[in-house]
Amino acid sequence: MNNLALIVLLLLPYIVLSPVSKADILQSSTEHAIKMSSFNLSSQKWKNRVLLVFAPSVDNHTYQQQMQLLQEQNNGFADRDLVLVQVLATDESYANRQPIDESSAAKLREYFGVGKENFRVILVGKDGGVKRSDATPVQATAIFEEIDAMPMRQQEMQERDRK
Repeated sequence: MNNLALIVLLLLPYIVLSPVSKADILQSSTEHAIKMSSFNLSSQKWKNRVLLVFAPSVDNHTYQQQMQLLQEQNNGFADRDLVLVQVLATDESYANRQPIDESSAAKLREYFGVGKENFRVILVGKDGGVKRSDATPVQATAIFEEIDAMPMRQQEMQERDRK
């Protein structure tokens, strides 16, 4: 008898008799679900600006281009109270690198009228209004310039300078 067969025969009773129940399986899937949170655009109003990047999947070339452009300017997000939300049709969606549930992603797609196969970048101001919408990748600096020209941002910069 070869060694592999001997190992399998020795481990078989432990594998077959190991107490794995449906509760164990449900618990592990529930733990994963707990890590995901919902994302509600209205909860960001008057607190944060929101940059939504809609794409079919992480493999989408246009999405990858956009994420590369944004990563180059990562520091500007916190300074401008800007939350990045990645809404993906076939992959996990994220809000500031935290997974959000599929229901939240679907609601965002529906609210902004973006189909699952479409790419779109949408900037939402602190007032909840859409400030820009692009169907092609956008330079982070262009988004930052748009934000910096907003009256509310001008006021924030003046207040920070006084401190």
